[in-house]
Amino acid sequence: MNQNHGEDLKESQKAGGILLEAKGLKKSFPRGGGIFAGDGNTAEGKNFMAVDGVSLTVLQGETLAIVGESGCGKTTLARMLLRLIEPEEGKILFCGRDLLKLAAAELRVARRGMQMIFQDPFASLNPRMRVGEIVGEPLAIHEAKLSRSERQARTVAMMERVGLQGEALQRYPHEFSGGQRQRIGIARALILRPKLVVADEPVSALDVSIGAQVLLLLQELQSEFGLTYIFISHSLPVVAQVATRIAVMNAGRFVEIGEAKQVLKRPENEYTKELLAAVPEAAAGT
Repeated sequence: MNQNHGEDLKESQKAGGILLEAKGLKKSFPRGGGIFAGDGNTAEGKNFMAVDGVSLTVLQGETLAIVGESGCGKTTLARMLLRLIEPEEGKILFCGRDLLKLAAAELRVARRGMQMIFQDPFASLNPRMRVGEIVGEPLAIHEAKLSRSERQARTVAMMERVGLQGEALQRYPHEFSGGQRQRIGIARALILRPKLVVADEPVSALDVSIGAQVLLLLQELQSEFGLTYIFISHSLPVVAQVATRIAVMNAGRFVEIGEAKQVLKRPENEYTKELLAAVPEAAAGT
């Protein structure tokens, strides 16, 4: 870990405070079958640790980027933080409340404040629902007292804020481009004005120019709505554009975490150095 990480954290805490804290999260999955899967008689043969004792702190208003190669455990960690996947061990505190101790009704209330933007902007949208229904659905669930006209007005306003016109509400997801579908996903995630947004590889399925536009939109929305981001990515150039802090993940563990410029310009861990060497232009993005 970076030596100045503690100082960075203290300074950020003064500004915004801790929004999310995770301690000792672990999650394993069964290994695939076949002759290389082991004999099944040991824990090692049956399971692999996708997330192995990860702890993190997310500060209000920051963008904490979690970066690493495919299969390192990033998405599993992201889904655990929102309790879309249940951890086997550990603790998750959101706004001071232990999410793992909340009953279903309490968790539903807590989820108003935490939303996710998914990697695949097509698979994450119900193809049988019109876009207006998709974006407005969280309001129907969490703000049932709103009238239909009020819900529609807020849906139109959010759609327009992400760059799509109101007439798009009557269309279906397949009628939009990949970048437009990701904007729809962003609108759905933000319609409840959450405090925390977990963005899981939000531009990896888009071409570079469209991805750059989406990144700019996310930064504008963060400033406008006071959002906190956990940004999952395998791309250091992307992370360099958005992160205030970076956590580097390898084989289910954090190997380095610190202020973005520190990690990108003066990495301490050998794995981080290897990632940067493989994509030398990443450091130039800061």
